[in-house]
Amino acid sequence: MTRSTPFLDTIITPADLRRLPVEDLRQLADELRHETISAVSETGGHLGAGLGVVELTVALHHVFNTPDDRIIWDVGHQAYPHKILTGRRERIRTLRKGGGLSGFTKRAESDYDPFGAAHSSTSISAGLGMAVARDLMGKDNHVVAVIGDGAMSAGMAFEAMNNAGALKNRLIVILNDNDMSIAPPVGAMSAYLARLLSGTTYKSVRRVAKGLASMLSDGIEEKARQIEEYARGLATGGTLFEEMGFYYVGPVDGHNLDHLMPVLQNVRKTSEGPTLIHVVTKKGHGYAPAEAASDKYHGVSKFDVVTGVQLKAEAKAPSYTSVFAKALIAEAAQDDKIVGITAAMPSGTGLDKFAEAFPTRCFDVGIAEQHGVTFAAGLATEGFKPFAAIYSTFLQRAYDQVIHDVALQNLPVRFAIDRAGLVGADGPTHAGAFDPAYLGTVPNMMLMAAADEVDLMHMVATQALYDDGPSAVRYPRGEAIGLDLPARGTPLEIGKGRVIREGGRICLLSYGTRLEQAVQAAERLDAEGWRTSVVDARFMKPLDSALIARMAREHEALFTIEEGAIGGFGSHVAHFLTQAGHLDNGLKFRSMVLPDSYIDHDTPAKMYDEAGLNAEQIFARVCELMGKGAAQPTLPKRA
Repeated sequence: MTRSTPFLDTIITPADLRRLPVEDLRQLADELRHETISAVSETGGHLGAGLGVVELTVALHHVFNTPDDRIIWDVGHQAYPHKILTGRRERIRTLRKGGGLSGFTKRAESDYDPFGAAHSSTSISAGLGMAVARDLMGKDNHVVAVIGDGAMSAGMAFEAMNNAGALKNRLIVILNDNDMSIAPPVGAMSAYLARLLSGTTYKSVRRVAKGLASMLSDGIEEKARQIEEYARGLATGGTLFEEMGFYYVGPVDGHNLDHLMPVLQNVRKTSEGPTLIHVVTKKGHGYAPAEAASDKYHGVSKFDVVTGVQLKAEAKAPSYTSVFAKALIAEAAQDDKIVGITAAMPSGTGLDKFAEAFPTRCFDVGIAEQHGVTFAAGLATEGFKPFAAIYSTFLQRAYDQVIHDVALQNLPVRFAIDRAGLVGADGPTHAGAFDPAYLGTVPNMMLMAAADEVDLMHMVATQALYDDGPSAVRYPRGEAIGLDLPARGTPLEIGKGRVIREGGRICLLSYGTRLEQAVQAAERLDAEGWRTSVVDARFMKPLDSALIARMAREHEALFTIEEGAIGGFGSHVAHFLTQAGHLDNGLKFRSMVLPDSYIDHDTPAKMYDEAGLNAEQIFARVCELMGKGAAQPTLPKRA
């Protein structure tokens, strides 16, 4: 029988949750699941992962004394139920909106978020750091890292486990197994074994057995140890984790509180070193439309709760991601050496479409960008043409491999850098702000930025033919302009930009999709009496030095505009102008870039307003430099 007053209405913080008897937690979990579905139906966001950990979230906050006990949610996709239980329920319908809650855990948002997360596979490293800090300070709190099975494909997770096993500090890692099926089906027997293995009695018997074995001869001791470990491995699947120094418990049904609660309580009481609890869950659990969807509603727009139908706005134009996929498929149809590589983002990068067309030539390496880049380098050594389609924010994770394994050997790996610039609701953790700066310093790199979707097709075609070294093209998230697309792109001349409109006093030199805003700013400037040129640079490396030199000679002021951080395109242009002496001749120069700060999530338009990179701000910046009022006579051209 359900209560007239929902349990969830009585929960302000986890302290309130801990006052509930265990027998009431099932109803609370049901209410929490319903509240999560209701909220995300209004905001959109990551739903499936959160639904899969509702019971685990309730159990963790009931068993552990948060926030003194630290709970670290890897990636943060699954943290919405956690936010509801930790004093943020009243704001949960502001998720991913301007001024609202972040879609990920965020230290500045709550004491219950001990570590900010949006990139995967960091929780064990951070948790180990907290556990070591705790022991150095003589404290006694618990540290719990919750990591999904997909995140375990990243080498960083295993590096952290290896270190934790060696250090032997008390740390609890919960492996949320919701996709990889690395364990046998979970039922009453496995739950009984998990509860037994996590308890004091088994641990005491095991210590006695190991003590007896240590008194035997070396050969017999080793054989006894192997029998004991492998017997546990056969029963529970934990041999790998045991060999890394973790005490393994599981598998446990993550949706059955009668199984989950005793295990967590036992581990809290008895854990001495690193412990791994293997919890099996189902992504999207408890919501039929999510369970039936192929992606389990990993990321959704607003949707109808009853039907599960997502209320996506009708697209006016294809997305840049889909245009990239179209362009790559067109090139691959003509060249069987072209292969595609994604790091666990096939649909996010458009390579799911490529895989449909060329299933044997598309590779998903998992959440392992470092491996993916070097894997591409290996393919390139054998004459293949790998396109590594990786978000800008995730390519950061493989910077050493880009430098050492690709660029240093001058291997023609093609990087397709999606999510360039500001990305809206996912906020600063997913912004593609830094790739022009971090790739621009690397020798041998050829760098391009698409101004529109047709340009993107041309640049993919350019990469397909370019074998002189590594190359990259960057393009944003979201809808393109709506131009008619060719069946296939036309290769561009390397290092050559294009003049969009000729003026005489001011030159706006754009790199990337701010070009449209630059044109709008130029139209307004000309309406005020200025004569404004607009140039699409297209290339950052190599620069079109001849075109830039002409613009410098023929204009009073030159502005570079880009959706990247300080150190990117504008810095390269400034370096060229300085070295060539153009600034000595009185040229006014300004570089318009993303600010040296992180911009919180909002709509992309509002984020670019804050960054100062929309047409209104470009216009104002030019007026600020040139002086307001009517146009002045054109100065003579400089030699």
